[in-house]
Amino acid sequence: MSTGVAPHPVIGIIGGMGPEATLDLMRRVLALTPARDDGDHIHMIVDNNPKIPSRIARLIAGNGIDPAPELVRMAKGLEAAGATCLAIPCNTAHAYAGEIAGCVSIPLLDMVKLTAGRLSRMAPANRRVGILASTAVRLLELYDAALQPFGLSLVWPAQQAELMDVIKAVKGGDTSPATGKAFTDIAHALTAGGVGALLIACTELSILAPRLEAAIPTLDALDVLSEEIVARAHST
Repeated sequence: MSTGVAPHPVIGIIGGMGPEATLDLMRRVLALTPARDDGDHIHMIVDNNPKIPSRIARLIAGNGIDPAPELVRMAKGLEAAGATCLAIPCNTAHAYAGEIAGCVSIPLLDMVKLTAGRLSRMAPANRRVGILASTAVRLLELYDAALQPFGLSLVWPAQQAELMDVIKAVKGGDTSPATGKAFTDIAHALTAGGVGALLIACTELSILAPRLEAAIPTLDALDVLSEEIVARAHST
């Protein structure tokens, strides 16, 4: 039976990592969408599930519950609900991108690969990119592998432990001026180390990113994903 609604792209969001980052993605997509009325906006189905087992505990400590089965369940559920492509507003969760993409018949917008491509087009002057991301992203070399074909190398902050404290603070709802200052101090120290561009590759840090005034080109992976969602939704 026809519903009377014309076929259109539907973006399935595998969210909850964390909940605020998921809402931040939705806000960015909303702001980027050229719309004059409700019907001009993008249809999103969002599974904002904060009960996904900790990626940090699993990937860093090695003793946490495997989040892959829950991520796969969510992906299948979103596809069954009508999603025509998937997005994950969490850089660390892209460690499981292969498993997620392999369980569905719709495409997954890979934030890591999309961001690597964008960075290559920015062409940092000295080919060195300062990265602000979780320690799990560092240990898994998610962005190292994605940037290698473009001849770009990563530089991590000397205060990585302090950066993880900032990430944990945001997950706990603390986006206070003190937390924002801790983030910007780390970012400015990294910038002073001689990198040609700055990459924000943690969606908790994306929440603090508007406070950052960097002297070099800066790219936020969540912006890249938001822009790709809008482009994908308007390509048909």
